[in-house]
Amino acid sequence: MINALNAADPAGADWFKSSYSGGEGNCVTVADLRATQYEGIAVRDSKVEDGPALILSPTAFSALIGYARTAV
Repeated sequence: MINALNAADPAGADWFKSSYSGGEGNCVTVADLRATQYEGIAVRDSKVEDGPALILSPTAFSALIGYARTAV
């Protein structure tokens, strides 16, 4: 499942930035929406807080993180 929505839409989303994020400004923030109607993990550009967010299924998000760890 991959969906997109405006990041302001998921009411009550608790957005956070990874502790691994550096200070270069190339960061994303994520929100756990598994317990909501979206049933996934939302990802957005940290510089565009009211912009679009990508919602991934937990499986797809896990695959993305796994790839990111090996691509560094």
